[in-house]
Amino acid sequence: MFIQISTDNQVDSDNIRDARLEEQIRQRLARFEERITDVEVHVSDPQGREGGNGELRCTLEARMTGLHPVAVHEEGTSVDRAVLGAAKKAARALDHQLGKLEGRRTG
Repeated sequence: MFIQISTDNQVDSDNIRDARLEEQIRQRLARFEERITDVEVHVSDPQGREGGNGELRCTLEARMTGLHPVAVHEEGTSVDRAVLGAAKKAARALDHQLGKLEGRRTG
């Protein structure tokens, strides 16, 4: 499973943080590792540096072999919160999508 983390120009890039987040995403999506080919994570600051509520937005897209990609969004007050929240949402969405697929096969 290939994981790519990127940020917009309003969010500081940090290689150490990104490596830690990549490992945590891997852990949260581990049960799908056989099916996921790649995960794209993008963190942005929709309010920009001008102020706003300090919320960052994370969009996470997981691509699986033979299925449509799963995309989720999460907001958080830090990059870590936004990314980890999105990873949790992605795991639930993947469970749901694969559960529907299994239901079709057995039903």
